[in-house]
Amino acid sequence: MFENVVQTRIAICGTGILLAIIFLASHLPLILLIAPVAILFLGIVADPEETHAVWYGMLHTAGIFDRSLLDEEEQATCTEKKHYFWFGEVASAAVLALVFSVPLGLFLAQRTDITLAFIGAAMVFLPFFVFLPRAIQQGMKADTAAILDLLGKNEQVKKVFWTMFAALAGLVLVRVMDPVIAQQVVGMIMGM
Repeated sequence: MFENVVQTRIAICGTGILLAIIFLASHLPLILLIAPVAILFLGIVADPEETHAVWYGMLHTAGIFDRSLLDEEEQATCTEKKHYFWFGEVASAAVLALVFSVPLGLFLAQRTDITLAFIGAAMVFLPFFVFLPRAIQQGMKADTAAILDLLGKNEQVKKVFWTMFAALAGLVLVRVMDPVIAQQVVGMIMGM
């Protein structure tokens, strides 16, 4: 996609338009339309090399970017447009941290004062903003062969392990939040 300038611009503009439609259909506050308008503006104005650098920065935050695999031209682009690379890293780290802090803030807002909920969400956001991308990068560097040897290569063993892990984690989370919901979930699992 990034090799064709027109396709790149259309894809970015289409993302902005699609996001705006989703926001309008969800009846979200109109102030949130700033994000789709900014994406649409970037699709029209941004240079494809800048888009490359932002994309590589986002991939680097997720731990799935290896600069050594780029050719010389792409490495020169990353070096020349390093502030765009940095912007991609910061933006994706912020989104990852917001995924956890916003629900926590909404949960706390129901139980306490809004300022205390905001402070609690900010206290969760800041460590996640700093450490979550690093944890993801370290996780992506993990030796998957050693993990498979430890847990077994049998597909059935993996399915049972992850199903039990997800069920127990969900039950603990629900139990912490509301015991009545935990009882309903257990009842659904047991077929009652």
